[in-house]
Amino acid sequence: MNPRGEKTKISSSSCEDLEKERQEREEEKVRYLGEKLPPLQLSGMSLKELQELCKQLHTKIDIVDEERYDCESKVNKHNKDIHELKLKVQDLGGKFKKPALRKVRVSADEMMRALLGSKHKGSMDLRANLKSVKKEDVKQDKVLTNEVGDWRKNVEAMSGMEGRKKMFDTGGGAQ
Repeated sequence: MNPRGEKTKISSSSCEDLEKERQEREEEKVRYLGEKLPPLQLSGMSLKELQELCKQLHTKIDIVDEERYDCESKVNKHNKDIHELKLKVQDLGGKFKKPALRKVRVSADEMMRALLGSKHKGSMDLRANLKSVKKEDVKQDKVLTNEVGDWRKNVEAMSGMEGRKKMFDTGGGAQ
């Protein structure tokens, strides 16, 4: 048989099934409404009776509206739950265990060769690049600490009223 012919037969039979389902729903709706809503006899009713009938119909409408709202909220809640569960299933399906990593000792030269390849030239002797400290530098540090003492003395001299007078006399002090 021709595959296209099979597809058209399946689609036509499914269309017929959908049409039957729609008709059955319409018939069920008419039957249900016939049970719940008897035909109204409005002729010969007084004004008070009509008002009472309107009140009864209004209360029934309120009850049906509440039920409809409850059903809609349940459907929305269930749809939200279904969506959350689908996301959880997707998350669980995508997870995997990370392998334990081993420590590997690699020197700086080997690391540079691995990263740069043949472009790497020279060694990475880090200790050779360190700065050496000479004794003269230590002597200069001591001289700097003596200067620190000098500015402290200057601050003490400038504090109090005499210091403020000196600042005004010199035109603003140490700016």
